[in-house]
Amino acid sequence: MSSEEIVIDVQGVSKRYEIYAKPSDRLKQMLASGIRRILPGDEVRYFREFWALHGVSLHVRRGECVALIGRNGSGKSTLLQIIAGTVSPTEGVASVDGRVAALLELGSGFNPEFTGIENVYLNASLLGLSREDVDARLDDILSFADIGDFVNQPVKTYSSGMTVRLAFAVQAQIDPDVLIVDEALAVGDARFQAKCFARLKTLRERGTSILLVTHSTEQVVTHCDRAVLIDQGQKLDDGDPRPVVNRYLDLLYGRQRITPPIREGEHAGDATVNDQLEHFDPQFGERHEPMFESRPAYNPYEHRWGDGGAEIMDFAVFAGDQAFPAVFRSGEELALYVRYRFRSGILRPILGVTLKTKEGLTVYGTNTEMALMDQAFPPGEAGRSGIALCQFRLKCAPGDYFLSVGIASRDGSGEAVPHDRRYDSIHLCVEPDTPFVGLADLGARLEFL
Repeated sequence: MSSEEIVIDVQGVSKRYEIYAKPSDRLKQMLASGIRRILPGDEVRYFREFWALHGVSLHVRRGECVALIGRNGSGKSTLLQIIAGTVSPTEGVASVDGRVAALLELGSGFNPEFTGIENVYLNASLLGLSREDVDARLDDILSFADIGDFVNQPVKTYSSGMTVRLAFAVQAQIDPDVLIVDEALAVGDARFQAKCFARLKTLRERGTSILLVTHSTEQVVTHCDRAVLIDQGQKLDDGDPRPVVNRYLDLLYGRQRITPPIREGEHAGDATVNDQLEHFDPQFGERHEPMFESRPAYNPYEHRWGDGGAEIMDFAVFAGDQAFPAVFRSGEELALYVRYRFRSGILRPILGVTLKTKEGLTVYGTNTEMALMDQAFPPGEAGRSGIALCQFRLKCAPGDYFLSVGIASRDGSGEAVPHDRRYDSIHLCVEPDTPFVGLADLGARLEFL
């Protein structure tokens, strides 16, 4: 449900903070400001300015769900605090039509010494509900939170997940006009998150407007009507979730879209495997210097180790004709090229590839010893380099995944000897195609007989 009625209107909002190097500078600034009011003169500053927001404008209509996305420190939380009324803007105006419920920080509005029940009444009273109103909704709140007898224990004994369960239950059960959620749902488990999004859907149908801050790009695409991208305090984009998310991923991982040129008489999708590399980088297999760390999908937080007998120098990933796409469609075929070089002689090298979720769960893994069976990988002569290709379909649920690649061999006793292993070195983002539940698309067929 959405209408043309605007319930959140932010016009040219900027926020400045004063950053002091040491506490005494704050006192000096207070004295200098007081003296300047009595004796006019040049302004003296003992602080440096930090502008968390620069002229940000946005609006949210009734019943609309809008995501705020951006890198850490981009100003998202500051903007939410201004909209919620807990922080005043330095410049501009932010207005909200109706009652606002906000989950800005974990357990905000909770007294750690009070029990869960006591905090329910306290938090609800801050939102404008009477005790009678809370009495009428208490069973629904406790049922939604589902933390059992812990509701009678002090909140300081709660885990982070229990705290956010109770906090969200209070906020979501009061039927606010505007609900603001800042990364709070990331704490809950999968079942609780599913329950939360079902509740958000119900609230939207009743006319509640939702402003959601999350780093989960699949949540943005699945649940939101619009996405707003903020970076370094400025609004960069505002529109349909998928293209805004793609731009966010480009920004987050330093990606630049690479679209291979189409040769005369050739149509998109007609390129052969060799044409992919030829169009992308004709010198891919001939460079002597490592290029791995400079590629758009490279994860700088990779874990790399090995004895150095071989080196993985470069890689390229393709979806069809597009190199290093911002996102892959679920079920789309991925082509991974790996350029390697042997620094010493290796009798029977083994090249391996593993796909993992961002939580570290292995989705799929294989290597040349398993896949090629009786067809051995070419022996590694010192100084020799080459290119290997791995192709598979990403029949995965929407989300972020990491590819690991490595070269190893076996010693005389059959033990694996790692030469260059680069774990979680390539980041992939998968967006939904056909809806399903779980980690992998098994392609089930359902029919009535």
